[in-house]
Amino acid sequence: MSEKVRIYQLAKELGIDTKDLLAHLDSLGVEYKSHSSTLEEDVAETIRQLVSEERGEVAAAPQPQAAATAPAPAEAQPAAPHRAPVVTVMGHVDHGKTSLLDFIRKTRVADKEAGGITQHIGAYRVETPNGPITFLDTPGHEAFTTIRQRGASATDIAVIVIAADDSIMPQTREAIAHARAAGVPIIIAINKTDLPQANVDKVKQDLMRLELVPEDYGGDTITVPISAKTGAGVDQLLEMISLVAELEDLRAPVDGPAEGVIIESVLDKRAGVLATVLVQKGTLRVADYLVSGEVWAKVRRMTDENGQTVAEAGPSVPVQILGFSEQPVAGDKIVSAPDEATAKAIVAERRAAREEAEREGIGKKGVTLADLFGKPKAVKINLILRADTQGSLEAIKGVIAREAEQVEEVDVEVMLDAVGAPTESDLLLASTAGATVMSFGVTAPGSVKKAAERQGITLKSYRIIYDLIEDVQRLIKGQIEPEFEEQVIGHAEVRQVIHVPRSGNIAGSYVTDGVIRRGAKARLIRGGREVYKGSVAQLRRFKDDVREVATGFECGINLQNYDNVQEGDIIEAYEMVEVPV
Repeated sequence: MSEKVRIYQLAKELGIDTKDLLAHLDSLGVEYKSHSSTLEEDVAETIRQLVSEERGEVAAAPQPQAAATAPAPAEAQPAAPHRAPVVTVMGHVDHGKTSLLDFIRKTRVADKEAGGITQHIGAYRVETPNGPITFLDTPGHEAFTTIRQRGASATDIAVIVIAADDSIMPQTREAIAHARAAGVPIIIAINKTDLPQANVDKVKQDLMRLELVPEDYGGDTITVPISAKTGAGVDQLLEMISLVAELEDLRAPVDGPAEGVIIESVLDKRAGVLATVLVQKGTLRVADYLVSGEVWAKVRRMTDENGQTVAEAGPSVPVQILGFSEQPVAGDKIVSAPDEATAKAIVAERRAAREEAEREGIGKKGVTLADLFGKPKAVKINLILRADTQGSLEAIKGVIAREAEQVEEVDVEVMLDAVGAPTESDLLLASTAGATVMSFGVTAPGSVKKAAERQGITLKSYRIIYDLIEDVQRLIKGQIEPEFEEQVIGHAEVRQVIHVPRSGNIAGSYVTDGVIRRGAKARLIRGGREVYKGSVAQLRRFKDDVREVATGFECGINLQNYDNVQEGDIIEAYEMVEVPV
């Protein structure tokens, strides 16, 4: 027995959930960073004794007959069973994402045919000692975010692959930003550790600059050194994925109608429309009716990633199905329908709703500066920054951080910052996260500008730093619910009440200080008490309507919806002025 043991290893040794072990540590007052922190031998032995005593108490507990026969409470419902985690692997080009997926496929996919998988369906399951894991084999973070953009949370865990000989690159930053936007746990796989120039410590130090502090540096980011070429560390990576899934307590009902998401769809010349579906709830069976977006299907055939025909698929199981009337859109959710007539009716209703929305002009996506400035109730601002140099980028981030600190009500998050012109990938992230894209010293290509305009995404370019700062200030302050205070602008004394036919009583008044303005808010004070609160409806000098009357002049004042003015009353005019932030 080693002197120290990791928490997750002790949980595995004792055959208990890691979260239960963490609860024991909390009760003992033991400090730890995460589930992979190490424990001293005496602490580990104490935990072993506690678990042993608990098991003894359970085994020796009396079992009264009455308790054995008593019915369970009516409201007690069994928890849904655990499901396999769904993992997306992302990373920079040439950092080994595809090599890692290929290695896992070749070594972990059960019942594979000779020569590997014969029918690629965009997703597959691997078997591990801790249970199955489902991988989404997508074209990287763009597809990952597109799926989420359509309202489907398909991924439970994101694995970011970083080459140990190259460290963090632009697409790595983008992948991390997309995973953060999705709010899923991140595991870092440091690949190519078999190369002589590999530098794992440099990768970890670079991760800290992105606020991803590795566990062995005192943080909570899981990092696993691997080699997709030799397979070193891959088993540990799969173990970490299973551990995170256990802590996330992923569950889904097996019984009932199926729900899920379209991973991808293709049009096969011979078979017709083939769609890869990830089931998320319930069980999907052959002959079921489905609705996805504005298309429907009767499932005529289902196959797994090996091309083998299957009769049903439960939660976290990917299958390719044949039977859609038209090609569905990747990222659209699927729901079961009881019969063909219902499926067709749902599709017709959705198409009609979309057409009506398009006619009314409310189908625009994205968030513009005008939207943000006009909607002060939001408390979080997402930004994507691009600049000509790293120095400019750091300066801009510093300015934004300083401005954000001055306004507690607003949380500003820079989701992605990089050197170079804005890209269409930036727009995809901006659309998903409701972010504004700001660039300094660089200009977006025409195609990117047109795409931003088409999607309703704010894309602003700056050549002068002060213009950018001013827009950031407006953006931040535009999110705050403005505060107003009364500012008295003048008083008038009622010296004569004049009755005018059809107009009611007019207060013949003398402005004692300040000014009285037409349309200003007003209160009527009588004997030191407020008897009316409203506004100045009309203001006259002799027979002329005027906008305002200054100190020392007489005027006629008509108060909105109030006729009971008396001589000696004081009219106080005031305005509501916004309190500066």
